[in-house]
Formats: sequence, C-alpha cells, structure tokens
Amino acid sequence: MKTSLRTGLLAGSAVLLMASPAFAESLSVVGSWSSLPLYQNYEEPYWTETLPEASDGEIEVEMTTFDQMGVAGSDVYRLLGDGVFDVGMTVADYTVGDAPELEGLDVPLVATTASEAEEMVDAARPMVEDIMRDRFNSKMLAIAPYPPQVVFCDAEVASLEDLEGLKIRGSGRMTTKFLEALGAEGVNVDFAEVPGALERGVIDCGVTGAGSGYSAGWWEVTTHLMTLPLGGWDSVVTAMNLDKWNSLSEEHQELIQTTIKEDFEDKVWADAEGAFEEDIACLTGKGECSRGDARDMTLVEPTEEDSETARRVLEETVLPEWVDRAGEDWAERWNETVGETVGVQIPL
Repeated sequence: MKTSLRTGLLAGSAVLLMASPAFAESLSVVGSWSSLPLYQNYEEPYWTETLPEASDGEIEVEMTTFDQMGVAGSDVYRLLGDGVFDVGMTVADYTVGDAPELEGLDVPLVATTASEAEEMVDAARPMVEDIMRDRFNSKMLAIAPYPPQVVFCDAEVASLEDLEGLKIRGSGRMTTKFLEALGAEGVNVDFAEVPGALERGVIDCGVTGAGSGYSAGWWEVTTHLMTLPLGGWDSVVTAMNLDKWNSLSEEHQELIQTTIKEDFEDKVWADAEGAFEEDIACLTGKGECSRGDARDMTLVEPTEEDSETARRVLEETVLPEWVDRAGEDWAERWNETVGETVGVQIPL
C-alpha cells in the first residue's frame, strides 16, 4: 500500500514539474491541517504568493496539505525524505515514532507564553536541524507553533485529579505519557476524528490547541475547558528534501531562508502572543471574540496545586521516560540547550 502510494505521489510530482516553465524552479509543497489557521493564514499565503513574488517568478509552487492528500501526519517527513514531494510540514510530535528525540522540541508545561515558547524552540533549533537531516534526509526551514495545547472534556472536571480514569486523546506521545502518569488512559485518535470519538464516548477528553479546537468545532461535543497547557505548543516543522535543497542555487536558498523567517515564521510567533486569551474567550464567552461566535464552555483554570503536581510529574516521570526512548546523548544536549533556557534539568 505504501509503495503504491509513493509511486502515485511521485508520478503526480513529475506531472507538476513537467507542467512548469523551463526557466522556473518548481516546488511541490505539502502543508499541515487544511482546516486550521496556521495553514490558511500563514503557510498557504507564504508558499503560493509571497515566495513566488519575491523570486520574480523564478520559483513556482504547487501546494496541497497532507489531509487533502489522504496522508497521515506521521508519514509526512518519511515521504519527504524519500522525495515524494519537495517541502513538507506537520506537527513534530506526530513523527516521534520515527524520531523519539523530536519529543524534546515541545515539552509540556515549561513554556506558558508565546515568548517563552519561542525561546524554547530557538534553543532546540540546532537539535531539530540535525534530526531532520539525519532521520529524514531533509533541510529544516522553519518551526511555527499551534496555540498552547489544552484539555477539552465531555465530563465534569475541576482539577487535574479529576482526569484520573478518563480516556483522553493526547496531542503527542509525551503528552500522552504525561496523562497516563496522572492516572488517565491515553488514547491515540487522529485530530480529525476526535469530535466523532467524543460524541460516541470512545474518549472523554482530548488535548489540542485552544484555537484549533475552536476552529474544528470541539466545543460542540465537549463541556469543560481545562487551560493548563498539558500538551506544549505542538510545534510544526517545515522542511525541504535535502537533495532538492542541495540542487537549488545559492540565491534561491538564501531567498527561501530569508523570506520564510521574515514573512512566515516571525509572523506566526508575533500573532501567537496574546492569541491564547482570545481563543479562551471564544470558547467560553468570557471576553471579546473577533473570530466568530463565542461559545459557552465551562472554564477550568489551574490551581496552584495543579501546577505543582504537573511540574513534579513532568520532572520525576515524563522526562526520565523520554531519556529511555531517545537516549542519554540527546538528553544531555537537551539539558545544555532547552533545559538551560526553561530552567529544567533531567537527572542523568
């Protein structure tokens, strides 16, 4: 099945390339979730408008998204490394089955504001560059956040201890391990399938970004919103197949690196500051919502005890378990970079 998928996708990519003018550099680009603002407001405009215009037509782009292609988010980097398409982006946490060290990019609870999350990502960037090159034959181009990952529940919850025994969809493996350490049952459900799983009672809660949950209508099938950021920021890594990158001229490489930072990555991070508060307002009706109709979910804010419990579980259980999956060498690099930045050290 995967072989036939690759063959079909490669054939499609070849058609795109043959259809392009001889003088133009053609890129086949696969974006993240098509229904969410990160793709609609940032990824698609950058790749289909900003970059072609900045290149004076020397770079042409054909763009789709992995969900529109029917490809799992966890397969994006693997297919990218194989050259099925030229540029791909997905949530890094989706791909940790292939690269467990990538879990260190987006650790829950250590960054509670966009500026703190950006500092965390900047500290992790050299690690991510190496992982993308060595694991996925890819050149890392950008890292952009989804909103902070919070808990949507179709159950009455008032504190972290109320999550014990509930079936919860995590936004990534480290988040799922965190939930299990709290006594919940972690359940693997694709983002697009979560509303149906909640409606059928397959799960009781799900973790995703507050803004993503608003856009995807999770408020229709849940009642309580717990705002402790148990799932980090679900960073989305944009990368280019390394062979394709090496085939580009130095001028085109420099143009892409400059514009993707200034016209894509920096804009996403700038807009992330303060967006969380409005996302919560849109979901709960407590504050101004410019994105659409405000909803009426019950807001569950973390107590001091919740925050202390979560931090203890992270440092004593979740991070040491990650070391077992990723190895001590990566944990040492994490301590020296991300750990120093966020004030957390994994005992080794």
